[in-house]
Amino acid sequence: MISHAEPAAAGTVAAPRPAMIARLVAGRGMFRISIQLMAVVLIAAWGLTDYGLFANAIGLSLWLVFLPTAAEKTALKIVPRIRLMRASVARLCLRIAVAPVLAMHVALAVVLLVDWRSTAVLYLAAACWSSGAGLLMTISGLHRLRGRPGLDAAAFGCAAGVVLGATSLTWLTGLSPHAHLLVLVAGMVVLVAASARALPGSWVRADGRPARRLLPAVGRSTGLLGMSEVLDAAAVSAVFAVLAMSGRTADSGPLYLALLASGAVGTFVLYQLKLHQPATSARLRGTGGTSGRVRALGKLRIAERIGLAFALGVAAVLLLPPARAALHADGSPWLYPLLAALVLVEIVISTVVTYAGFLLENTNNRVLTTTSTAAVVGLTTAVLLAIALAPPLGASGAFVAIILATAVRARTLRHMLLRNNPELRIATS
Repeated sequence: MISHAEPAAAGTVAAPRPAMIARLVAGRGMFRISIQLMAVVLIAAWGLTDYGLFANAIGLSLWLVFLPTAAEKTALKIVPRIRLMRASVARLCLRIAVAPVLAMHVALAVVLLVDWRSTAVLYLAAACWSSGAGLLMTISGLHRLRGRPGLDAAAFGCAAGVVLGATSLTWLTGLSPHAHLLVLVAGMVVLVAASARALPGSWVRADGRPARRLLPAVGRSTGLLGMSEVLDAAAVSAVFAVLAMSGRTADSGPLYLALLASGAVGTFVLYQLKLHQPATSARLRGTGGTSGRVRALGKLRIAERIGLAFALGVAAVLLLPPARAALHADGSPWLYPLLAALVLVEIVISTVVTYAGFLLENTNNRVLTTTSTAAVVGLTTAVLLAIALAPPLGASGAFVAIILATAVRARTLRHMLLRNNPELRIATS
């Protein structure tokens, strides 16, 4: 296996210095703030109906961000553990990340030639925007691995400029959701191309046989590492699909705004973990993995308890007729205060579960099937709960489904870990 090669040099493993971390966070922060501002401006420019269509398209595409970033996670885990063939591994990760993004852009180009105003263009453009952002994250991660983290900050500072520029253009000229998304996609394509061009030639050009030998191992690691994140995001996207199919597309707007707020914190946490992943991967390798799994079990237990308390609270509210009637009413004045409370709960439980998953994924490859199985359970739970709660309760019911699905995933993951690793029962007793 790749992970048994020689250890990486210290420079590859060390986390960025505090000053650089601040610069990197500022770059990603500018991007997130620009997305938040875009949402506010577009609601004012389009109204809730058109914005609901836009938000539904973006919401259904959220999971596509994590298709290319699975390759970034693989590179951040494997490269610090090897000395030879780093360039080959980085090159394979880049190609794995590019493949699905390129396929979506080709599909968008074909549909554009047929009818650029079609609904398919709206959803394909949203897919290209989401996957393109994920590809930019992956390329930026490769830049950090090669010791040039400043290019990460620059790329996402420019991405913020693309979002603000497209938003200003829409505000001034009245672009439709279709056109607005196409402008965003065009800007992202330029940024991705420029960022990829700055990578070393040995990380981009083919070298033949070594890459073919590594492909099965790297591909398997990428699939397993990325599956849990893809499925977690797919659970959120599935909730948007339930809203659309139940005739409550307009509720996608409030739900998307709430997810933007919680997602800003989630993205910050995930980015911090990625900045420290090379060092964590080296620390949790081999015998160090046991301590990582023990810590993860403790975090998952906390998430379970939060989820149980939340489920009991939701049940109590729904059992009260006045509260249930207020939640069922269209245009309820309680919607946004309720969503704000749900955002706080979601931030806490998702942060705990994300950190636990991060620890587990950087121990060994065997645990990846466990995290992936738990993610499948979470996705299934989210869909079933959304079908039950979203049609009558709209955005608030959809958000409740997301939170409860996260708690169920934590419970499943902890149970499977204890079943597959009996020694952990002693370590945690």
